[in-house]
Amino acid sequence: MSSIANMGGTDGWGRATAPTPDEPVFAEPWEGRAFAMTLLTMGRISGRNLDAFRHALGSLDREAYLDDGYYGRWLNAAELMLTDSAIIAPGAVDARVRANQGESVEQPPAPEQDAKPDYKPTAAGSLRTVEEAPRFAVGDRVTAKDVDPTGHTQLVGYLRGRTGVVTIIQPAALLPDTHAHFQGENAQHVYAVEFDSRDLWGPDAEPFTLTADLFDSYLEPA
Repeated sequence: MSSIANMGGTDGWGRATAPTPDEPVFAEPWEGRAFAMTLLTMGRISGRNLDAFRHALGSLDREAYLDDGYYGRWLNAAELMLTDSAIIAPGAVDARVRANQGESVEQPPAPEQDAKPDYKPTAAGSLRTVEEAPRFAVGDRVTAKDVDPTGHTQLVGYLRGRTGVVTIIQPAALLPDTHAHFQGENAQHVYAVEFDSRDLWGPDAEPFTLTADLFDSYLEPA
């Protein structure tokens, strides 16, 4: 699906600021707690994996994704994973916050039964071994498919239908499109593909090379 995370090349988001060399890992103490809470939520509590977390991030609206900052969106995605797994009821976090601020708020009842995915990976991490040889070689020209899947995908919108050149054959990995929805690991070869910025955003774009890691099923021969 096209998500808020696929904002590359679009206007209206304001100026992007580069981080300073001495930027701390966590600018404020709550950010470290948000990081830990999200990692705990992702696996042990909600039963959801890294790709499901990325899908949750991409499912957020503009306010939840941008206005609360980087670790704010992590917390918003963690809440979404908890509601998707029926660990908490929709609106429960907002009701608790308002109650803690002194409002008289009726909190939604807790779900009667959780909906955690019945899923176990075949091995640790995301890298896998694929027996068949890669379809593409370094130097091949490839085109990213011009598709908009209904579910999760790591094929960002600004690359769809664009042509680039394979520069590296990466280790094979789990396909996020199925793994995020617990529909199988579907491990595939991954290719680093270079694109010219002007092929992506027009002749007036600042000239540079963009490299993206793309799964085999995202690509077709140019």
